[in-house]
Amino acid sequence: MSDSAVSRTKTLNFNVGVLGHVDSGKTSLARALSSTASTAAFDKNPQSRERGITLDLGFSSFTVDLPHHLQESLGQQQYDSLQFTLVDCPGHASLIRTIIGGAQIIDLMMLVVDVVKGVQTQTAECLLIGELTCPRMVVVLNKIDLLPANKRQSAIEKMTKRLHKTLEGTRFKECPVIAVAAKPGGPEAADTEEPQGVPELIELLKKQTYLPQRDPGGDLLMAVDHCFSIRGQGTVMTGTILQGSLAINDTVEIPALKVTKKIKSVQMFRKPVSGAMQGDRVGVCVTQFDPKLLERGVVCTPGSLRTLYAAVISVRKIGYFKGSLATRTKFHITVGHETVMARVTFFGLPPVVVSEPPSDSKPPPESCSLETAFTFDREYFYQDVYLTGQREVTSEPDPEQWALLEFEQPVTCPSLCLVIGSKLDTDIHANACRLAFQGRLLQGFEDKGYAETALPRLRIYKTKHKEGQVDRVTDDYTVIGRSLFKKETNLQLFVGLKVTLSTGETGVIEGGFGQSGKFKIRVQAGLLPETKQLLSSASKKKGKGGTKGGSAIEEEPKADSQPVSIHLHFKRYVFDPHKKMVQS
Repeated sequence: MSDSAVSRTKTLNFNVGVLGHVDSGKTSLARALSSTASTAAFDKNPQSRERGITLDLGFSSFTVDLPHHLQESLGQQQYDSLQFTLVDCPGHASLIRTIIGGAQIIDLMMLVVDVVKGVQTQTAECLLIGELTCPRMVVVLNKIDLLPANKRQSAIEKMTKRLHKTLEGTRFKECPVIAVAAKPGGPEAADTEEPQGVPELIELLKKQTYLPQRDPGGDLLMAVDHCFSIRGQGTVMTGTILQGSLAINDTVEIPALKVTKKIKSVQMFRKPVSGAMQGDRVGVCVTQFDPKLLERGVVCTPGSLRTLYAAVISVRKIGYFKGSLATRTKFHITVGHETVMARVTFFGLPPVVVSEPPSDSKPPPESCSLETAFTFDREYFYQDVYLTGQREVTSEPDPEQWALLEFEQPVTCPSLCLVIGSKLDTDIHANACRLAFQGRLLQGFEDKGYAETALPRLRIYKTKHKEGQVDRVTDDYTVIGRSLFKKETNLQLFVGLKVTLSTGETGVIEGGFGQSGKFKIRVQAGLLPETKQLLSSASKKKGKGGTKGGSAIEEEPKADSQPVSIHLHFKRYVFDPHKKMVQS
């Protein structure tokens, strides 16, 4: 085994996402963890003092001895230490971006809660993101130094109880809660005071670790969080491999800049290695690349990421979002490593026509998985809003639905990635969840002119219903209708469409009659005797209105005075450029 392979397997990397409401003390906590751990772990290491130029610059991580329970579960794999990489997410939009983008590789979530303020808006949002992306969580109650010493313990117990109640309905039920003061005295205080509870937190984190599932297969996707040049070496991009693997001499693409580069060297844990895989923190060195062009972004296998102007996603509303989800509304869409505005159109399966009462013995129809159900071969029904199931009453899930997203700027992302729609322009201090829906990207449109080239394939329809009246009968097979069209309507578009009379007969529109929007209907099977009688008695009544002077001008009878109405049902495909009317 080569030296590089040996160094490749010595340290196990475990990624911890640090989330919490703004000002809950996330960054102070990450700093306290790193410095507390490094005094124990790095003093033995002569390189620790020159960490200034190492490749994990700009990212906090700390190393501890490998816990016993991991040594037992590792079997043949030889590791001697465990590195915690803290994915600290500063701003809120970037929090959503980082967590969703890095969802595949976050192994544990650390939710930081201000012990004085408790659960705030963003705390709840972080919880939701955690539920979508992460298997385990630890809650850290921070700033316990702000509680009066004589009431501290009871306040911590009270807050812990409240948090356990909040978490009851989530996948993090019974998760551990620990109290700390990461920076006693607040961010401005001198560094003389020791953090409280941090060694205990490190022990708790060690207990919560497990062997993460990592897959080296598939295309490379690496999230770059820092980029800098080293004289005589080239440009180093540091980051975390979200999927796939990389090795020296591989060619990688920086899709945002549309350039490809060859990997000259790779470092991990401050040692040169020949390659790295999903979940690893690495520094990758390339030549002839200006670091100013890429501070943060993604690097991938050439051609593996697509730049999309629009997409179809599966969609599920997030239960805590209070507003309705309406078609043609704009949402912030987080997809891959980007957050952009997009206009949303919701659609679902056509309404089922119930022809027989459902029997209890029949099994319910199986719902198909959202990832496989969407296809261009099927027809879909246009929805003005997202439809919710009877969750409150029967805990029935929402019906299966999809959404078309039309992005204001193109986005670069892998296929089947997680998508979250939110209203980030809502007031951050309003006590309301801003995450609105989540889903998976199922189909992307890479052509800028997708509205003309791709959308007509998407067969989403609206149903239309028009109602008019029979004006008079001309013979046993023909009636004249009115009030179905405006005077200026081009009746040629409707010729050949089927209509139904309220008396039960069906007919076909043959063409216009006169200039006032009236039209001729041919009833192939002939009018029923009752219908003729009804219409002739109505026209007799109508004829009695004339005076001796012969005001022969027929008044338009009122709609309700005419006994026989005409119904025209058809559907129109929303993206059909010809706006054709279709009848099944």
